[in-house]
Amino acid sequence: MNLRADLTGKTALVTGAGKGLGRAIAKTLAANGARVHAVARTASDLDTLAAEQTGIVPMVGDVLSDDFFADVAALGPVDLLVNNAGSNQPEPMVEVTDATLDRLIDLNIRSVYRLSRTVARTMPNGGAIIHMSSQMAHVGAANRTVYCMTKAALEGLCRAMAVELGPRAIRVNTICPTFVLTPMTEGFFQNPDFADTVARMIQVPGLPDPQQVADGVLYLCSDAAAYVTGTALKVDGGWTAA
Repeated sequence: MNLRADLTGKTALVTGAGKGLGRAIAKTLAANGARVHAVARTASDLDTLAAEQTGIVPMVGDVLSDDFFADVAALGPVDLLVNNAGSNQPEPMVEVTDATLDRLIDLNIRSVYRLSRTVARTMPNGGAIIHMSSQMAHVGAANRTVYCMTKAALEGLCRAMAVELGPRAIRVNTICPTFVLTPMTEGFFQNPDFADTVARMIQVPGLPDPQQVADGVLYLCSDAAAYVTGTALKVDGGWTAA
């Protein structure tokens, strides 16, 4: 871990915390003093997470379930929310089924809206909400029409929430990683053409690891970002600058 911040006394909620970016984010916030409700559907992932890092409170739940939102409302005040749960199913636009379209919209957009609304109601003294967006919210890509659309929607949601919730001292931002090697993306890199494209588009050597994205989230949660809201933090190695 490179970045440090004092989150002592803060309560955080991180979705999709069982693996990949969410796991690194939950561990980072807890290591910096927050009490982190780590959400995932698989209890064993959360058990190992809690064993690795103090300050983790496992919360088995599905962000598409009505019961989950009731459980969140019952937690009481939450200071920091990281909407990390999401998915992708790369395929040509003309082959995307309505079932796939509905599933990704529900997971990547609707669940984020519902959880943000639920948590914002518990923030009487301000707080920070971070949506896990993507560099793909800012550029186009073949076979990723649904993903690009859903992540771009989070950018609009972020700006509107920042305006509406700012007077309540609630800051809202997105973080936009490039491709990070995680369980969700490792299959992509087995395709040589994909790996070559990523290497060509990223302007700095190598790929970011989950910790570098987690450090960006930590910054947005910290007092160092007290005047940062309604913006996108791109952790993309210059992909969108090219």
